[in-house]
Amino acid sequence: MRIINWQSAASASVFESSLTSATTPNEHPDRGRKVVPAVHICVTGLQYRHAVHFVYRSHYEGQLSKRVWRLPDETVLNWFRRGWDCDDPESWVENEVGGDVYGLDSIFEAARKHGLSRPATTSELRELLHEHLYVEGDEDFIRLDDHSLRVRTDDDEVELAYFFLDDEVVATAPDRLAYLFQSWPLPGAGGEVTSFVAEVPVAVVTPAGTGDASTYAVFLTFYDGASLACSQPLVFPGVGLWELAGHLRTADPDSGAAWPPELLVLRALVAPEDDAVGPALERCNRWPGFNLNADPWPNLPNEHGPAHHEAMALIASGRYVDGRRPDASRIEVDDHLAQVAMHCGQSFGYQQWFLFDTVWAAAHPDLAQSLLRYSNHWDPLED
Repeated sequence: MRIINWQSAASASVFESSLTSATTPNEHPDRGRKVVPAVHICVTGLQYRHAVHFVYRSHYEGQLSKRVWRLPDETVLNWFRRGWDCDDPESWVENEVGGDVYGLDSIFEAARKHGLSRPATTSELRELLHEHLYVEGDEDFIRLDDHSLRVRTDDDEVELAYFFLDDEVVATAPDRLAYLFQSWPLPGAGGEVTSFVAEVPVAVVTPAGTGDASTYAVFLTFYDGASLACSQPLVFPGVGLWELAGHLRTADPDSGAAWPPELLVLRALVAPEDDAVGPALERCNRWPGFNLNADPWPNLPNEHGPAHHEAMALIASGRYVDGRRPDASRIEVDDHLAQVAMHCGQSFGYQQWFLFDTVWAAAHPDLAQSLLRYSNHWDPLED
């Protein structure tokens, strides 16, 4: 699939990558893998073909917990109009967007059952969606405008969200949407520029260091069914990623904003001899928790030495549940970006951890801002 790799709001480049539906045959044998060829070019002077892009944010959907699909319609309204009279709404939706989407077929089922007229305008579609689209939540969980539809729901196990986005909104909001279209792995970066300021709220977890760079931490995880924006992005001011291991060893978890469990485990699993966070992330991947409702959840000492000893003992004695397979995880670390797609179980798939400093963020500002926003709120277009 060719995906937009937006470098700034004013310019764009097109790159090719292989993007499969984000499931594996073992996890969803009814779907398997499917590659969707597409061309999406938004550069002045080149051939242009309108499209609507569908993104399903769900922990069931593979290593990055999202499914990305391209639709041949010029507008979101046109996609719903095209399927309005389909004979089998469930099958039609699955064929259109690469698999089941919780509750999405309900609007087409209602159209058949009640003989609803095909909507002619965005306003008419909005009224019909609020009346007939099944979501677990209130009216604000269905957000429609002329260029996008954003929906939040849950299936009684985890929270889910899905988005229909036309070319115009994708082109004008790369700082909000770039991560949605990013495949694994995120690109690396070098250089010395460190100028970057987060546009969403972030939690400062330790006092400022003395360096020019800062490191952000994004944990896309779930707790007791909450899986959308349940952990605010974190920042270590004045600490580059290459310094983070040593910083965590000496940091006091009570010195700033509350530390999430993932960060407590990461700190505890930094060994005394580690110069970088890569080895600690490998150990985190073997931690026996992190599954939905799984034990052990960290109750570790504040002092690093005892915390490390206890955490290593838990790794040695722990037991994996729900078919968790650390060997199915993916971990990549360089000087300015560490990324983990952690397999946490057969039922709920993967969680993602990203640690990046302002050197990386300055090289990929739209991707960095959109990733922070993705962690901060379920709706990437939320002001």
